[in-house]
Amino acid sequence: MARKNEGCAVGIDLGTTYSCVAVWQEQQKRVEIIHNDQGNNITPSFVAFTDKQRLIGDAAKNQAATNPENTVFDAKRLIGRKYSDPIVEKDKRLWPFKVIPGDDDKPMVVVNYKGQQKHISAEEISSMVLSKMREIAETFLEKPVRNAVVTVPAHFNDSQRKATVDAGTIAGLNVMRIINEPTAAAIAYGLDKRTKTVGERNVFVFDLGGGTFDVSILTIKDKVFQVKATAGNTHLGGEDIDNRMVEYFVEQIKRKYKVDISGNPRAIRRLRTACERAKRTLSSTLSTNIEIDALFQGIDFCSSITRAKFDEINMKLFEECMETVDRCLSDAKMDKNSVHDVVLVGGSSRIPKVQQLLKEFFKGKDLCKSINPDEAVANGAAVQAALLCEGIKNVPDLVLLDVTPLSLGTYTTGDIMNVMIPRNTGIPVKRTEEFGTVYDNQTSASIKVYEGERTKASDNNLLGLFSLTFPPAPPGYPILVCFAIDENGTLSVSADDQTTGNKNQITITNTKERLSAEEMSRMIKEAEIYEADDRKFLRKANAMNFLDDYVYKMTNALKDKYNRSKLSLTQKLNISSAITKATYLLDDDNQQVEVDVLEAYLKELESLFGQTLDING
Repeated sequence: MARKNEGCAVGIDLGTTYSCVAVWQEQQKRVEIIHNDQGNNITPSFVAFTDKQRLIGDAAKNQAATNPENTVFDAKRLIGRKYSDPIVEKDKRLWPFKVIPGDDDKPMVVVNYKGQQKHISAEEISSMVLSKMREIAETFLEKPVRNAVVTVPAHFNDSQRKATVDAGTIAGLNVMRIINEPTAAAIAYGLDKRTKTVGERNVFVFDLGGGTFDVSILTIKDKVFQVKATAGNTHLGGEDIDNRMVEYFVEQIKRKYKVDISGNPRAIRRLRTACERAKRTLSSTLSTNIEIDALFQGIDFCSSITRAKFDEINMKLFEECMETVDRCLSDAKMDKNSVHDVVLVGGSSRIPKVQQLLKEFFKGKDLCKSINPDEAVANGAAVQAALLCEGIKNVPDLVLLDVTPLSLGTYTTGDIMNVMIPRNTGIPVKRTEEFGTVYDNQTSASIKVYEGERTKASDNNLLGLFSLTFPPAPPGYPILVCFAIDENGTLSVSADDQTTGNKNQITITNTKERLSAEEMSRMIKEAEIYEADDRKFLRKANAMNFLDDYVYKMTNALKDKYNRSKLSLTQKLNISSAITKATYLLDDDNQQVEVDVLEAYLKELESLFGQTLDING
């Protein structure tokens, strides 16, 4: 058995639009959702770059309208994908920031930071968000945090999962486990209900978030949480609903004002923010207004949208959700009447039409809303993190049995996908199959590993390939191929020639989608530089604020009659000279002034005038 990790561990829900971090509290025997510096339990998954600093979270999102080209979001939709992926091609037309192809067709975000153009991968952007979540946790716990369980959509493929682990590594985190979001939510729900129910319960988790959609069916009995089936779409969520609203209003503006705002990033960003706000409002009211002053070319845009119209323009997405629900039940070979509880997870599950369709599908069954849909995933991840750590007490005793989301197999003659491990197979799992050589005097066999549901192997996602060599052999010479998936969902494939003892294997970590050791090392170093820059910026900002406050106090001291009477002419001249120099240092045109110079001058002012003017502190 593997030794447990030592020290504090947290659970992180790394979301497309918002992220959340939680920790298991031993004394209270419960999970604590950790609030950020703004007092919010969820933090926007936004990273912004300016001429002076890097911003993450609320600060980044708040300035998105004025700096759209350098404010990056939706990194989760890029992570582990190729630039040539049709999904990336489609998405990049909607983003205000620029995305270009990098090495091995990896998508790279182009931003301007401190006057320089930088190309940043989705893993790096996600690592910055994870760093922010770690910082939030460390501030709350008042101790370093290095271990974490990070959640991913159930239908993330192997390269997306590996890329998420890479992001954690760049952020300085030991990612102890990657777990599926609906499974984490079921843990949160199951712990809440376990003491109140007897026997086996089938729980259907409906997780509609900002950028991804997952459904899972789990059976909870005593301490065992067993996933029966999972289905979903890694590219369906609140962002897509926002996009449809944006498209609707862009067309409305075209008709009304005869202008096309789609090519203006600032106008689109402001419209998207207004649409997101309207979407939330329509969850509690039947209609709402969108009002944006000076949206584009002096146009003050004002319009209204009803809940009925909102449902109409998004009905195709809602119907797609219900088709996925039906498919998941079929995969689990379970009737909808066998489901005891339907649990809502993810902010977009609050949409009334979604809830109505789901309730109708399950023949009027009440939907469970007892857990906060924004926090449920982080809640379950924190429980899993505590279970994996050594020395943490009062943790619920549970066993988590998950499944693989996609079929895994090999290429066989005729471009056929030979499935070794079907989707929704419980993990960990190990499967072995015997294959034969094809032609006479064959000396090697190429093992191509694919994931996907298509019959044609080349239509699926190639994870990796390797070769096994052996002496010249006749057709039908036996080769054993073994597929093994560990508890993290990490796949290892081996091929074995039992006659000669030759063996070769691959752990699917060295595919082109995965970062190389050199890239990882470079990104970790850059992450440290970013963090150091941020600390330096904060230190300089504080010094400038202190200096600005000192100038204000010195200026007031010169104006005050009592102070003026106490001061000699030399002192007055010295103070005036000090104010002039300080004002020069504070000038926006002198941003190159080093923080050490500012702090040294502050000390000089305090020693010269602090006691004379009584203005220290």
